[in-house]
Amino acid sequence: MESKYLYYNFILVLLSVIFVRCNDFLEVNLKNQLTLEETFSKRTTTERYLAHVYSYLPNEFDGLAGEGAVTARSDEALWSWPYGSWNTHRLGTWGVANTDYHNWENRYVGINQATIFMENVDNCIELNEQQRRIMKAEARFLRAYFYFTLFRQYGPVYIWGDQNSDNYVKPDTLDRHTVDQNLDFIISEYDMAILDLPETITDQSWYGRVTKGAVMAAKSELTLYAARPLFNGCDLYKGKMKNIRGDYLFPQTSDPNKWEIAAKAAKDIIDLNQYSLYEYDGEATSPFQKAIKSCQGVILDKWNDELIWGKYISDAYHYRTRCLPKGATGGPWGNAGYGMSLKLIDAYPMLESGRYPVVGYQSNGEPIIDPKSGYDIKGFTDNWTHPLDDFATLRANNTYIGRDARFYANTLGHGMYWINRYKGIIQVTYHSTGTSAYSPLDDCCKTGFLWRGFLDATDNYAEAKFGNMVWPFYRLAEIYLNYAEACNEKPSRNEHDALLYVNLVRERSGLNKLEEAYPEVIGNKELLRELIRKERMVELAFECHRYYDVRTWMIAKEESNQPNFTLDLTSTTYDESWKRTNKVFPGKLVFEDKHYLFPIQQNQLSEMVNITQNYGW
Repeated sequence: MESKYLYYNFILVLLSVIFVRCNDFLEVNLKNQLTLEETFSKRTTTERYLAHVYSYLPNEFDGLAGEGAVTARSDEALWSWPYGSWNTHRLGTWGVANTDYHNWENRYVGINQATIFMENVDNCIELNEQQRRIMKAEARFLRAYFYFTLFRQYGPVYIWGDQNSDNYVKPDTLDRHTVDQNLDFIISEYDMAILDLPETITDQSWYGRVTKGAVMAAKSELTLYAARPLFNGCDLYKGKMKNIRGDYLFPQTSDPNKWEIAAKAAKDIIDLNQYSLYEYDGEATSPFQKAIKSCQGVILDKWNDELIWGKYISDAYHYRTRCLPKGATGGPWGNAGYGMSLKLIDAYPMLESGRYPVVGYQSNGEPIIDPKSGYDIKGFTDNWTHPLDDFATLRANNTYIGRDARFYANTLGHGMYWINRYKGIIQVTYHSTGTSAYSPLDDCCKTGFLWRGFLDATDNYAEAKFGNMVWPFYRLAEIYLNYAEACNEKPSRNEHDALLYVNLVRERSGLNKLEEAYPEVIGNKELLRELIRKERMVELAFECHRYYDVRTWMIAKEESNQPNFTLDLTSTTYDESWKRTNKVFPGKLVFEDKHYLFPIQQNQLSEMVNITQNYGW
């Protein structure tokens, strides 16, 4: 059954988990429930307890209430709704009293649940020794991964280690451990888990459980973040934030060797030779259409060979309805909520030149275009045919002409046709008199571009058939880009491998090699750094990377301070609506130095009175 595809979707809450106050930190309430002895006496209840531990994984596919909201809180997207928590964060009007998106309590509960499982799983004699060892390794990894999700949001946190809530600690003695102490603990836990986990899951009904590759991918991400400036001796935190033990929370000098560690962590996964970049092997009218379908299939072809670790979503209703153009699919569904930013639209490379088309922006939002790229946002091309949806021609803005495969795989833009013909051929237009018309107070597309990357054209959304999908926690293209970045930055710089692995990702999209598009990149570390960052933006768009990338690179003040530029969808005519404006969506994307990390929230400050607050808060 489909509901079994992901082990930890199968949640039976055996325990009532209550987070009360710090002196009850992570306490588990077992009233009217099975005792721990009873729980771990049976295989079934032991497995369900582990499923419960999995339930604390972040909801990165939830773009409103979950961790997926980082997409709209970054510069790659703009949701349609000018209200709500996500926009409060964009406006910079949040603080220590704000509870939105804080995951401190939830993650520490998950950490404690994992520790309890590790302490008790060996009591289940209905499982053999190997099964117990593997399940303990799963819990060990999950516990460490929960720490990682705290680390990327708050910076270094308090490490409980193997203690659980039975080990009482006075609240006024609690403070955060240092960055390096956090890294040492998480990496050591990852390494122990890797030793005992299987390389593959052969039973399809258990897909989604942790494997060696999943942990190695998590290690690659962590070590990459650790090498980047935010966590590696940045000037912003020098002389600031000492804990109550007198230790600076953040390194006071950079350690270039951390790039070597990051490179090795990524290469270790590559050398497994277990994963491969996805290639569509079905019917296509041209090599370029095959490239587009390959880019789509990374997500839509469930459990493909590129996926290292994913989460099965049995009902994709909430995510997909937010990507549907309201009133333009032949059915009542859709609120056109998940808009792509113009910055993301401008980021996709040009197919012929292979160059990323925009080098910056003027104060009025107009892009500064690389004249060698071939990009043109002015004017129109009549009788243009979409290379994938080739069942009708349209008057296309020149923005659409000659882009790479990912652009067409991921974009449902103003004037394009709806992705299937269950209800006939429907052109989607977002201006005020369009088929999915703009209205300032309604749920509707407010940028001119909806995210298509998670929509499956074989699903009949007009008939409320929303299908299912697998959310990619990690996939091979990310690891290639991790490795390329680390190779470019490490002391023993390896330009050859950096270019090789970026080019493998580009090749799937129909692009030439980076050194062909930019001959001047050879021997130019700074230019290659910039191009790798651009490649990450387009390849990993809407997968919850951009928000953390610009922060750990410490470029968020430049990249995430801007008005909300959109197409002028208030216009009554299609041609006029292609002008860019900041009048459609109120406010702007705001970033200050303090926004590199979340503050420790007021509830924690009240309980742990000596905990060190993050800079600027």
